[in-house]
Amino acid sequence: MSGNLRPRSTHSNSFTSNTTKQQPATLAKRLLFPHLPPGSDLPPLFASPTCSPELNAEAYDFLALALRAFVNTWWTKVTRYDKELLPEITIVLTTVLRTLETRLLSTDFSLFMFSVVPALITQHYRDYRHAASKVSTSYAMGGAVPLPLLFHQMQPHVAISPEGKIDEEYFRQAFDHVLRSCLPPQDYAPEAERFIVREIILKVLVKDVIPRVTQPWFIQRTILDLLGPSPDAESDKPPNVLPPSHTHHAHFSFHSLLVFFLSAVQSISGMGLALVQTYKQTLSTIKLVNHSARPTATQRQASEPWRKARPDPVSPTRSARSISPPLSSYASAASSTLSLHADIPPPNPQLSSSHYAREPLTMISELFTMHERFATSAVMHTLCMICAATTPFMDRLLTHLLYTRILCASYMLFVLRLSKRTLFPNGYPGPPPIDPTPEEQTIIHQQLLRRLREQVPAFLAPVLLGSSPERTVEGIISPLGDAACNAHLAVFIMDALLLSIFPEMGVEGSAGNADVDVAERLDDDGKDWTPGISRTTSMMTP
Repeated sequence: MSGNLRPRSTHSNSFTSNTTKQQPATLAKRLLFPHLPPGSDLPPLFASPTCSPELNAEAYDFLALALRAFVNTWWTKVTRYDKELLPEITIVLTTVLRTLETRLLSTDFSLFMFSVVPALITQHYRDYRHAASKVSTSYAMGGAVPLPLLFHQMQPHVAISPEGKIDEEYFRQAFDHVLRSCLPPQDYAPEAERFIVREIILKVLVKDVIPRVTQPWFIQRTILDLLGPSPDAESDKPPNVLPPSHTHHAHFSFHSLLVFFLSAVQSISGMGLALVQTYKQTLSTIKLVNHSARPTATQRQASEPWRKARPDPVSPTRSARSISPPLSSYASAASSTLSLHADIPPPNPQLSSSHYAREPLTMISELFTMHERFATSAVMHTLCMICAATTPFMDRLLTHLLYTRILCASYMLFVLRLSKRTLFPNGYPGPPPIDPTPEEQTIIHQQLLRRLREQVPAFLAPVLLGSSPERTVEGIISPLGDAACNAHLAVFIMDALLLSIFPEMGVEGSAGNADVDVAERLDDDGKDWTPGISRTTSMMTP
């Protein structure tokens, strides 16, 4: 009997192995790595050894979908037999991503997120309100000069016209500098592949992303999505009407008293548990923030290799037509920098205190025009004094929240999956979304006004929003109501981001130490440093 059963077991094992071998290859393996043997894993896309396999697989899948949609569609019309273009582009993109990853890990984004971006938004609101106040005056020749032109005179930039049209050549040269900094000479020299990669980035960012995100209705709808549904939607439902009761409740009811007592005990206990949980979470966060000590001088020198000298990374050999794992240069650079999954980069070590909370508070004050009302001005001054008294702790707290809630691997994986579902719903680019009509845009605007008004409690509205809450809320949205003016803000933020990652792109005197120059301007007066940023970002070297 054992002899009869043995061949059946062998057949079962062979069937299982054949089923395993016959599993279909992923899209990334078929398009980007056609020469890999079946069953082998994809090479790592990122240089950091702590990168999760899920992030690596999702990034490869997104890259394969993008190349199939934007490159393979026209390349197959040129030739149907050459299958080496996509693998070659993958080699170039992998080298760029690995070098860019090393630069990102060595960059402290706390200054960019908490100082530069809030200051740019604050300056945008101030200049827009100043330009709007001049529309019907002699400065605008009695209304002959439109608002975008007046705003452009306050925030001139070589990459954008007064009508809000972005100069593609400016960003083409900027992206070419990024490729030159990220690629070694042997990979940067071939123009065909470099131009393809550059034009793909240019089209996605300059032609698709920026013109859409600067539309007022897009910003307003995004804010509505972040605020969530209105509570009025649930209140519009008809309530459950109970049938009238014919019993008389004039006499004393022990049952109702007991129910009332137990409900009160339950409410008090629930509130107590919530307070205990909040206390534990706050205490744990304070301990984590206080334990994030500043680095020593030796650690600062080891963690800033890109600030002083940025050696060219070693790229994969082009003759092999494959992507190798991260080499020693990548591993040493990734290990010398602070990992995105592990410790949190400390604030700028060259400054004793960075005052990260100052610019966000100034931005909030400008958005809500809190300086025009005595009550809100007193509240803002009190918050500023508290933050100034706890500046070292606030700097560590904001940096901790930034690198544990936003710039973390889990959030990056979520954004990558969301982008893939949005851009490629069925594996291919979906139909372009239809812009809302002017009537729909008006409805979105009115809904946002109502939702913002609902966020403030009724008893605090006269104090925080003044005697006319509707006018105050309208003043929050109106500076973002012109696409041409919003394009200026997007270009300035893009310049600041590029200068944070590639400080050598700035003018002479700011390259190599851009963060210190920004911080020195912040410590001088805290108000008129933004024009300095504008001059620096407006003259980026190609």
